[in-house]
Amino acid sequence: MTRRPSNRRHRPLAFSSFARNADLMASKSTKLKQLSSSKSDEKASVKSRDDEIEKRGMKGKGVLSESSSEEENDGEIVQLDFDFFSPKPEDFHGVKVLLHTYLDDHQWDLSGFVDLILGQTTVGTVVKIEDEEDENDDCLYSIVTALNLGRYKDTKPIKELKNFVLRACKEKVTVGDLRMLLNEQAQDVGLLVIKHVNNFPPELLPPLYNILFNEVAQAAKHEPTYFKFKVYLLITRIYKLNNANQRKGTSKSDSDEPIIYVWPEDEVFHKLSSWTFTFPLRSRPTDEMKNYKPMGLVMALEAKKVSYFQKELQSLISES
Repeated sequence: MTRRPSNRRHRPLAFSSFARNADLMASKSTKLKQLSSSKSDEKASVKSRDDEIEKRGMKGKGVLSESSSEEENDGEIVQLDFDFFSPKPEDFHGVKVLLHTYLDDHQWDLSGFVDLILGQTTVGTVVKIEDEEDENDDCLYSIVTALNLGRYKDTKPIKELKNFVLRACKEKVTVGDLRMLLNEQAQDVGLLVIKHVNNFPPELLPPLYNILFNEVAQAAKHEPTYFKFKVYLLITRIYKLNNANQRKGTSKSDSDEPIIYVWPEDEVFHKLSSWTFTFPLRSRPTDEMKNYKPMGLVMALEAKKVSYFQKELQSLISES
């Protein structure tokens, strides 16, 4: 099994000085001064209290997080209100846009995959910015959900996804474990589908994941066949430093990191995962990332480690 070596230092992209500049460029120097979010639908509202997420059988919305941050750069200061919603059919295009590089540039049934996500009403969240003057369902900022691989094993998108991942795995010590999860143990495996926009506020991550895993726990009480997961499988992307093993003697800086995580939570998932493997992506890095190569990263996380993940993610965000 391939594990993350403990002697390597990692820093999530969102917290490096390089990433802060990149995020400012990506957002056209827009600053996030205050963040608030809520999830509301016809059945329930979500509230955060003592780091626990509650679901209540009523309409409305609850504040999940509220924080302030100031950057020492010039630019327009705006206040953005983020709402958390259960995915709905009208979110189809927005979810598809977010996931268009989920399997790199591979041609597969992405539309069918999005249909599976939207068809699952008990687990899953999309994040939007509240704007009463422009209600654009295509404009999504994040999607998180968990799909049971056994439940959808006979669907075209899951078959194609499984074939893609198996072909991507070139590590003999890992491919057997991967094949086992995708086939014999598929009924116990939750595929964590996670994608955010590049400048997604990290302050929103802890409540977003608290909602996700709370929904899974609640769904498991009513549908244990589909939601009582033993293992989670994740597909994400990272940047690896070119010739990282030959960089002894170089100066230390943010851009020297052997691995740059696109999303902060991936650093925690990587640390806690049972096994992982990487594979090259066809997408080309930007000029700012010319010393790095984009890589796909597949991770297997035991469900019993979810609570550790939540605590470490909260600590990572709080200390940043």
